Amino acid sequence: MGNPYDPYGQQQPGYGQQQPGYGQQPPAQPGYGQQQPGYGQQPPAQQPGYGQQPGYGQQPGYGQQPGYGQQQPGYGQQPPAQAGYGQQPGYYGGAPAGGGQLAEWGSRVGGYFIDGLIVGIPAGVLYFLGSLIATGGSGGAALFGVLLMLVGAAAAFGLGLWLLYQEGTTGQTIGKRQMGIKLVSADTGQPIGFGMAFLRKICHAADSFACYVGWLWPLWDERKQTFADKIVNTIVVRA
Repeated sequence: MGNPYDPYGQQQPGYGQQQPGYGQQPPAQPGYGQQQPGYGQQPPAQQPGYGQQPGYGQQPGYGQQPGYGQQQPGYGQQPPAQAGYGQQPGYYGGAPAGGGQLAEWGSRVGGYFIDGLIVGIPAGVLYFLGSLIATGGSGGAALFGVLLMLVGAAAAFGLGLWLLYQEGTTGQTIGKRQMGIKLVSADTGQPIGFGMAFLRKICHAADSFACYVGWLWPLWDERKQTFADKIVNTIVVRA
C-alpha cells in the first residue's frame, strides 16, 4: 500500500534524509564539512584567505618588513649619507661632523705660539737689525737700516698671509699641525677657505674687547669657541 504522505512513491528528503547542503552535500556544491575554497583548503589559483594570505605573519609588514627588529634607515641603522641624533651637521655636543673631538684650549694656545714664532722670529730679527743700523749710521747706512726694517715688516705680513692660506685651505697652520688640531666649519666640518679665514682673523678683534675675555671663552664654552669662531661659525677639532 502506498504511503499516503508520498503519493508518488518517492519519499522526499526530510528529517533523517537531509536535503543536499547539510551533511550530504553533492560534490559540486560545497557546504558544511566540505568548505568552500578559501578556508583551510584553498585552491592555489584563488586568493589567499585567512591564515595563508600575505598578511599577519607572512606578508611584508609586521615581522618581515623593515620595522621592529629590522628597523628602517633612520633609527639605529642609518645610512652613511644621513646623519642622526648626535651627528647632525651644526651640532657638536659630541663628535663633530669633520671627525675627532673638540680641541682643548691649551692645544689652541700652543698652535698660536708656534705660528707666532714662525712669523715673529725672522721678521723680528730683520726689523731689529734694521733699526740698529738706521739709528747708528748715517747716509747710506741709515737708508739700508730702514730698508731692512721694511723687509722685516713685509716678511711678517707675507708669512701671516701664507699661514692664513694654509689654515683656510687645509684647516691647519704649522702650529695647528704640530698640536694635532684643525679649524673647520661648524656646519660642514670642512676647511673654510682663505676668505673666511682672513675674516676670522679680523674678527679676533672682538676677542680682545673686555679685557681679552673672548680669547678665554673656549675654557667654558660648550663648543669651545672664541667670539671670532661664533661670528664666522667655526670650531677647532682634533685632527
